[in-house]
Amino acid sequence: MNALTAGGAGASRAAVPAVRSPADMSVTAKVLAFATMVVGMFIALLDIQIVSASLKDIGGGLSAGADETVWVQTAYLIAEIIVIPLSGWLARVMSTRWLFCVSAVGFTLASLACGVAWDIQSMIAFRALQGFLGGSMIPMVFTTAFMFFQGPQRVIAAATVGAIASLAPTLGPAVGGWITDNFSWHWLFLINVVPGAFVAIAVPIMVRVDEPNPSLLRGADYFGIVLLALFLGCLEYTLEEGPRWDWFGDRTILTTGIISAVAGVGFIWRSLAYANPVVDLRALKDRNFALGCFFSFMAGVGIFATIYLTPVFLSRVRGFSALQIGETVLVTGIFQILSIPIYVILSKRYDLRWLMMLGLGCFALSMVGFAPITHDWGATELFLPQALRGFAQQFAVAPAVILTLGGLAPDRLKLASGLFNVMRNLGGAIGIAVMATLLNDRTNLHFHRIAEHLTSSNEAVNEVLQRVGGNLAVAAGGLDAQVGALKQLGSLVMREAQTQTFGDTYVVLLVCFAITTAMVPLMKKIAPPKAPVADH
Repeated sequence: MNALTAGGAGASRAAVPAVRSPADMSVTAKVLAFATMVVGMFIALLDIQIVSASLKDIGGGLSAGADETVWVQTAYLIAEIIVIPLSGWLARVMSTRWLFCVSAVGFTLASLACGVAWDIQSMIAFRALQGFLGGSMIPMVFTTAFMFFQGPQRVIAAATVGAIASLAPTLGPAVGGWITDNFSWHWLFLINVVPGAFVAIAVPIMVRVDEPNPSLLRGADYFGIVLLALFLGCLEYTLEEGPRWDWFGDRTILTTGIISAVAGVGFIWRSLAYANPVVDLRALKDRNFALGCFFSFMAGVGIFATIYLTPVFLSRVRGFSALQIGETVLVTGIFQILSIPIYVILSKRYDLRWLMMLGLGCFALSMVGFAPITHDWGATELFLPQALRGFAQQFAVAPAVILTLGGLAPDRLKLASGLFNVMRNLGGAIGIAVMATLLNDRTNLHFHRIAEHLTSSNEAVNEVLQRVGGNLAVAAGGLDAQVGALKQLGSLVMREAQTQTFGDTYVVLLVCFAITTAMVPLMKKIAPPKAPVADH
């Protein structure tokens, strides 16, 4: 049998010299190849939020209104969330090597096009291309980490991809704010050209772990792909635009919601009934994988919702600039980086389930720190809650990678990884949509509750109106002074209503993560599988 195996392997090597087993690669070669892929993953994830603090600048440069400019971010998210679950099937068709290369080339060219966009329509189109062409780089790094590394090395690799998955979106507003403030918004996209070109050249040279199988195109479930695209695309649109257009009170939102629901049901049926589905929903039969997808979803809720809430608070309530917002939220990223070596040390000694429980619990605890927020909070007051959240993100995400994907057979890993990753992005989309809806609804509620007490019999109100009116009377007439004083009072009420609403959103997140933390013991402890014999 050994002779036959050796002979078969030798013949296969002769036929396909470009493919080699990770077991045949040196540690240095694997680390360099993996690091190169991580660069591609990082820039693809960074671009999700890199524009969030600079949308006003982009809109001004392209003469676009706020309703149009928001699509600079939405288009990217919609395209990316569609391609991520397809990446496993595409990698089997094209091979990891060439799919990653094509993704990097496409992402780089689309980034260059975004940097030279001439109007808002061209920008939106290029951003959609950027998200679609670059989205495949994200899940492929997860699968390659398990193909390259075993034992303690796998723990470090999982810690790395887990850190990047949560760190890159967190750093997005900070990096974007700094670039816009010191250069121009065009460089938000042009900075991708050099690393993207490097990845496109280096990956085909260093990553040769599997073979392309174009024959899969003949039996592909193209109907399932269409259903998946309609389901996720319309769902993302509904979640992104719903808070701004009164949800199903708007005909377009209602239509996309219905299409998403029908397509979603059809996709689930098709994936379970078809022999070779593009997304492996059957992996959800594995309890660890199903729970891991849920934890990935909740991690997305926490990461993206807080990335959304903090900059919005600093912009609306405090009036911070893009650079000031970026500098304030950078604390989370710094403390996540500092926690990586702590996590690696502890992961060698303790059950990963308890480390994940620690991370999720600390995330809930950080929301306790955010909840008593007041209108004068800035970088100093937000420091400790954000630092704790940075620590929590590392311990919440990294263990989930191994606990969810580490127990799957290699032949199922590619398809399952796409589902695991799309759950995080889907969680982020739903988290942001829920937070945006709460901000709209609860702000109105708090405003009216505060306004009910602002009557002429309230001595404090009369004192404020007299003081403000007296200051304004110096420059204006009596009636104008009274009107101005009332406007300023209205602004103060709105500020306080918004601040109380932000506190409400953090309490909602606190409850969600308290429940999620309690669910961790439901996962089973896994022993990472031994390195598979290479299939040449």
